[in-house]
Amino acid sequence: NIPNIGVKVMRAPTLDGYSSHMTDYDESIRFLESKERNVDVEKILRIAKPDILINYLPVGSQKATEYYVNCCLNAGVSFINAIPVFICSKKEYIDKFKEKNLVCIGDDIKSQIGSTIVHRVLANLFKERGAKIINTYQLNVGGNTDFLNMLDRKRLKSKKISKTEAVKSELPKYVENSVHIGPSDYIPFLNDNKIAYIKIDGVGFGGLPIVIDLKLSVIDSPNSAGIMIDVIRCAKLAIDRGIFGYLEEISSYGFKHPLKQTNDYLAKKKLNAFIKG
Repeated sequence: NIPNIGVKVMRAPTLDGYSSHMTDYDESIRFLESKERNVDVEKILRIAKPDILINYLPVGSQKATEYYVNCCLNAGVSFINAIPVFICSKKEYIDKFKEKNLVCIGDDIKSQIGSTIVHRVLANLFKERGAKIINTYQLNVGGNTDFLNMLDRKRLKSKKISKTEAVKSELPKYVENSVHIGPSDYIPFLNDNKIAYIKIDGVGFGGLPIVIDLKLSVIDSPNSAGIMIDVIRCAKLAIDRGIFGYLEEISSYGFKHPLKQTNDYLAKKKLNAFIKG
C-alpha cells in the first residue's frame, strides 16, 4: 500500500514513444496516449531540480530518448538510460555530460536474474572449464506491453544489438556466426511472466557433446528494480564525490551495452572498489 505522496505525473511529448501497431489491440492490454496537454520538460526539470532522470521509455523510443537527454543537458540533470537506445555508450553524449559536470550511466539495464546475465554466466562457464561452444540461441516470450511493443520489429534494432553484444562478449570469436539472441513473441495470457529459453550446444574432452537446455521464468516488470536501486545509489555517490561524465564501473556492472563490455566477475570487483572509493 503506497500512500499518496503528492507526486504529479505529467504529460511529455510522445514523439516515437508510441508504436502505431498498438491501436490494433484492445485498450485493456496496450498503452493509451494521454489527452493531456504536453508540458515543457526542460522547464519542469529546472523547477524540480532532480539529481537524476531515469529513462524507462518503451523499446525503440530513439527520438523521445534524445529529447529527454537534451532536456537533462540543458537543465543540469544527470541521466541513467535503462533502455536499448545508445546514449551513454556514445562518446558525443559522454563528452556533453562531462562538460556540464553531470553523470551519465547506461545503456540498457540488466535484470537482477534475467536471460542476458544467465546466458553470459553459462557462456563464461564453458570458457573457464575448457569446453567449446558450437552454437547457442536465446528466445524470450512474454505477455506485457514491453513484448506487445516489440511486435513492431522496426523498434528492435538496438535491442537486438544490445542483447547480442552482451552475450557475444563472453563467447570466443569462432562462435560469432552461430549465435541467435532476441525477443521472440507476445503471448497475452502470460501477462507479466517472461519466459526465456536458452540453449548451448558444445563439446568437451574427446569431442563428446555437452548440451545445456534451460528455461528461465521471471516476473518481468520489476526484475531490474534491485539493480536500478544500486545504480541510483552509485550515481549519487559519484555526484557527491564530484565524479562526472560516464561511469564505467556502474555501467559495466548494471547494463547490457556499456561503452566497453567487461566480464561480470571483474565488473562486480570494480564496482565494489568504486563504492569503497
